[in-house]
Amino acid sequence: MIFAIGPDGLKADTERLASQLGAEYKVGGFHPRFGTRNHIIPLADERYIEVVEVLDHPAAEKAAFGQAVRARSELGGGWLGWVVSVDDLAPYEARLERESVPGARMFPDGRKLEWKQIGIRGLMADPQLPYFLEWESDETLRPGALSSDVRLTEVEISGSSERLSEWLGREVVDTLDGVALRLLAPNGVPGINTVTFETAQGRVTI
Repeated sequence: MIFAIGPDGLKADTERLASQLGAEYKVGGFHPRFGTRNHIIPLADERYIEVVEVLDHPAAEKAAFGQAVRARSELGGGWLGWVVSVDDLAPYEARLERESVPGARMFPDGRKLEWKQIGIRGLMADPQLPYFLEWESDETLRPGALSSDVRLTEVEISGSSERLSEWLGREVVDTLDGVALRLLAPNGVPGINTVTFETAQGRVTI
């Protein structure tokens, strides 16, 4: 799950979200191709929240991800979108008729996390849609390695199961990979309305 920062900034928004969930966050790093940087809130089941901000950097003006983060932050911040990790992007490249692009994050200690992704422009045009990611770096570097006891249980989306199924290439009705999807008819712009988690303090909806 991706959360674009609001006017309070990256550190404050990450601390607020982590506090609501009773979780700890990890300092992420800089995305040189996208002109963004992030912090990570680990979840259970190799999932995580990426809290992201756009930087005053030339890459942010050219990269679709940087543009998407800037647009959401300028609206006050909030849930930007979601990402589905897959083993092989080739079928998605063929279906979407375009090639994936490389992504990387530089850790503060100099390590480098690498992946390929596709679908950011789809998310920008229709925010109910996830984009797709294929990891290239070792599992130990991936955010999913930073597990916690906080579990993602439900995502409420303004959108349609038909459009989402078409995009994912599989039928989606009310769940995806064990996470409940509550799809509501859009009342305005489609996209993520709320995300619900099971925490040590009980259910938390953000």
